[in-house]
Amino acid sequence: MKKIICLLILIGLNLSVSAIADTVVYNTKTGKYHSIGCQWAKKCTVNCINIDRKQAKARGGVPCKVCGGY
Repeated sequence: MKKIICLLILIGLNLSVSAIADTVVYNTKTGKYHSIGCQWAKKCTVNCINIDRKQAKARGGVPCKVCGGY
């Protein structure tokens, strides 16, 4: 029983990490998206939102020239 619970916890953690890895900072004004650690993402405070990379692309977003959006 303990092994099953541990396995379920590990699966849940893995899903959470992959969801975080696909999160980008999307600038709604410029249409550019950045990785979370990008210097330009850190400077963006007014028009930026955290969304999934696929959603950013669906909105017509283009990756940052510095970080590539990854």
